[in-house]
Amino acid sequence: MRTAKSVESAFERSKRIIRERGGLIRTAEAIKAGVHPRTLYALRDAGVLEQISRGVYRLAAQTPMSNPDLVTVAVRFPKAVVCLVSALAYHGITTQIPHSVSIAIDKGSESPRIEYPPVSVYRFSGESLSAGVEEHMIDGATVRIYNTEKTLADCFKFRNRIGMEIVLEALKLYKTRKRPNIDKLMEYARICRVEKVMRPYLEATV
Repeated sequence: MRTAKSVESAFERSKRIIRERGGLIRTAEAIKAGVHPRTLYALRDAGVLEQISRGVYRLAAQTPMSNPDLVTVAVRFPKAVVCLVSALAYHGITTQIPHSVSIAIDKGSESPRIEYPPVSVYRFSGESLSAGVEEHMIDGATVRIYNTEKTLADCFKFRNRIGMEIVLEALKLYKTRKRPNIDKLMEYARICRVEKVMRPYLEATV
C-alpha cells in the first residue's frame, strides 16, 4: 500500500524531473524519465501541472508563457520549423497577427495532427527546408524558426498564398528595423528560386 509519504516523494521527484526539462514535458518523455502516468495525472488534477495541449504539460507555478502557441507546436512537432507570417511576427517585421502557426515540414512527412493551436502547413524539401534554421529558447522549449532573411525569401516564394502586401510590408520593416544584408537575402532567394522575382523589389526598397 502506498503511503502519503511515498506519494509526496513521487510528486517531488516528478516535479524535479519536469523542472530539469525547463518546466515543460510531453507524456512520452515523462514516462521515459520514470514518471508514472498516474503521478502525472495526479499532478495535473492537483493544479501543479497545466495541460497546454494534448500530451503536453507545464509546471503551473512558472511565469506565464510569452508565446504558448509556438511552444506547443514546437514540443508536439520538434522537427517542424516556424515559417512565413509566424516567423515574420517573431522577428518583428509584420503588423499581422497570425491566426495560426505556420510551419514548414518535409514534403514526405505526414501532416501534423493537433487540435489546438491551429497550424498552417507548408511543405519544403532539400536545402529550402534545412537552410536558415535557428533554434530559440522560448518558455523553456527549443523552437526552430527560420532566420529573418530566409523568412523573407520564403514569403516571396509563397506570395500567392500569404498576399503580396504582407511580403512588401515585411521587406519595408526589415529595411527600417534591421541591418539589411542583401547578400544574405539573395543567397536564400537563390535557394528558394525567387531571385528574379525578389531582385527588383530589393533594388526599389533597400
